Amino acid sequence: MLADTTKDAIRAAYARLKDGLPGFRARASQGKMIAEVAKAFGQTGGVAVIEAPTGTGKSMAYLIAGVEVARFQKKKLLIATATVALQEQLVQRDIPLYLQLNGIEAKVALAKGRGRYLCPRNLLMAANSINDTAQMGLAGFDADLVLWTKPPQARDKHALSKLRVAFDHNEWNGDMDSAPEPVSDLLRPMITTSAGGCTGRKCGQFMICPFFAARRAVDDAEIIVANQDLVLADLTMPGEDEGSGVQAWGGVILPRPDETLYIFDEGHHVPGKAIDRGAAEVYMTATVRQLSRLGRQVHAAYSLTDKERLGKLGLDQGDEKLQELSNTLEELEKEIRLGWLPDPAETEPMYRGSLGQLPEAWVEHARVLDVLTGDVQRWLSAVRRAVVEMTDGGPTQEALSRELGIALERIGKQASCWRAWSSDDPENTPPLARWVTLGADQQLVCHASAVSAAGLLRNVLWNNASGVVMTSATLSAGGNFRGFADAVGLPNDAVTLSLPSPFDLAAQARLEVPAMRTLPDAREAHAEEISEWLAANLDWDAGNLVLFTSRVKLDRVLQKLPIAQVRKVRAQGSLGKSQLVAEHCADIEAGKGSTLFGLASFGEGLDLPGKFCETVVITQLPFAVPTDPVGATYAEWLESRGRNPFIEVSIPEATRLLTQYCGRLIRNETDHGRIVLLDRRVVTKRYGSGMLKALPPFQRVIERTA
Repeated sequence: MLADTTKDAIRAAYARLKDGLPGFRARASQGKMIAEVAKAFGQTGGVAVIEAPTGTGKSMAYLIAGVEVARFQKKKLLIATATVALQEQLVQRDIPLYLQLNGIEAKVALAKGRGRYLCPRNLLMAANSINDTAQMGLAGFDADLVLWTKPPQARDKHALSKLRVAFDHNEWNGDMDSAPEPVSDLLRPMITTSAGGCTGRKCGQFMICPFFAARRAVDDAEIIVANQDLVLADLTMPGEDEGSGVQAWGGVILPRPDETLYIFDEGHHVPGKAIDRGAAEVYMTATVRQLSRLGRQVHAAYSLTDKERLGKLGLDQGDEKLQELSNTLEELEKEIRLGWLPDPAETEPMYRGSLGQLPEAWVEHARVLDVLTGDVQRWLSAVRRAVVEMTDGGPTQEALSRELGIALERIGKQASCWRAWSSDDPENTPPLARWVTLGADQQLVCHASAVSAAGLLRNVLWNNASGVVMTSATLSAGGNFRGFADAVGLPNDAVTLSLPSPFDLAAQARLEVPAMRTLPDAREAHAEEISEWLAANLDWDAGNLVLFTSRVKLDRVLQKLPIAQVRKVRAQGSLGKSQLVAEHCADIEAGKGSTLFGLASFGEGLDLPGKFCETVVITQLPFAVPTDPVGATYAEWLESRGRNPFIEVSIPEATRLLTQYCGRLIRNETDHGRIVLLDRRVVTKRYGSGMLKALPPFQRVIERTA
């Protein structure tokens, strides 16, 4: 339990916040959140899930409790977010303000994944080879080490030059998110690196490497802000055992879990991101082609190191291993093509194993591939180690180390897929989803993924962390946390709390359900009616947001709108999100109307206060796509156990998303407006009344149909 001195420090910090923040308003929800965060962190392994609507002041709430408890317990406070925007807000505004108001000196670090930093070695390699036209025509081993697969464009040459000058003159710290020049999609992977492509302390650029400079800052920091992907990546890395005989997780990139208090802001993203951590896929044709290239790189490694045997294998034996792996991949591909005839009418053909079970012939090949990829992995690790540990191997050594590391990373991902395909699912737990897709280029892709994050999070987070708080504006379905609790495997003793909105939502907003003639399953007719309703009923001289669940329907509605209205629409995808929003706001400020058309990513995290958004139109209920193989496999498993996936998963998740979309409207105490739902299923279907009841207490206007 918390010591009295810690409680006093929290109360004093809150009092200083009230006195020091201009226009501060005491909110009961914020006070309650401070107390619950402190309580969770006050007990070893404490867990709290707190739904805190817009306007609660949740970042200050968890900072007041988290910073003070972490200081008294001599632990690290780690705040994990899902978006760069929130990370920057915390690091540049909220945390400095909190520390200043309380007279606290604390080291704060922003932790990002390796790919978000410049790799100085790769920058040099790219810059040095950019004008070396001879390299463009190289054959043999060296051709596999060339960075530029085609002559660089003028903009890439210019960007490279500008980045190099800025970095060399200490005018830029190598953070790609603040690069002094826009970097193209072609150039970015050439001047960054993954873990596989990095040689660490063996690299000649190690001392000036931005990634390792950032890591040193993290080691020294008391407060760390990171993205959720990085935190989950760290938690799923095998850590130090310390002789307990139990597998330890985490503490490789970030502080050890048992020495860390975790706050997951935007916590509704955690289940999906945790599932993505364990997903694997193998592009069959590309993988065979990469193995051929790898063979030439391995020959170069044996030649460069002047060794007859590496990893206990001679070059001929290594070649045989690679050939055997390549042949087995081709045999599996042949087996899949014989056993599955995709429907030519399908735009994205897919074969999904029912309850995760694939044909036995495919599984047999996967078992062989599992063994072979493991053998190649071990041998290739030794080959790369020999190249990395050479002294003075020059540019060829640098390039070869990088390419072999990336190849090792690829083979590791392949091994994950074959392990998943060939392993048995434990009893009484959801099976892995296993499926195959056929791309537009007719390439087969093999996939595997967990269908629930519960097992993973139980292993690496709940049982290891000193304390965890998850928070977001939407985590429950109208205060019911069962869906989220199941999705993350929440411990039975975890606290769940849904805080009321600090706004007078009944007075500030109304929810309208117009008398639509059609339902969303009549796609063409529904799109036609949406466009009719928008043309006739939207205030086109104001600021509006229209949300769609599919790109197809967004495009259809846009095609059917009168041209005068189309000219006032800014559709997602036509420009970058931030540019679209900036232009939208500029037009509203200038007294012109502007309407944003967006998909799911516009339904959360978009802050358009006041006149920038006076109407939010939700074109249909945001149910998950029924063809999603992960969701479909999980639904099958629930059904096999006599449970109803639609009631247990689909409705709660759609309700949570609907609440999230509604949250775009009222951003502060002075906002007013309306939310319009163009989907009559909330009125006509049995589940609809429950969804409406779970939404915030807006004034309701439900039109009767004739």
